[in-house]
Amino acid sequence: MNIISTLWGIVALLLAVLALFPLLGWANWFILVFAVIGLIIGAFGQRKTGMMLNGIAILIACVRLFIGGGII
Repeated sequence: MNIISTLWGIVALLLAVLALFPLLGWANWFILVFAVIGLIIGAFGQRKTGMMLNGIAILIACVRLFIGGGII
């Protein structure tokens, strides 16, 4: 479970960084859902690495949505 969640978190972080570019802010809504699923998967593992990666991706996406007003 931990490997899946860690890989899921890495992909979510890469997508979150990509969505920081202007006019790609709408992608953060999909990243939020993607990262929450990874966070749930990571909660069942023994190590918390994947859970932390997904949590950071959620934080980045939420801050970006807050700055952009939820859309942009």
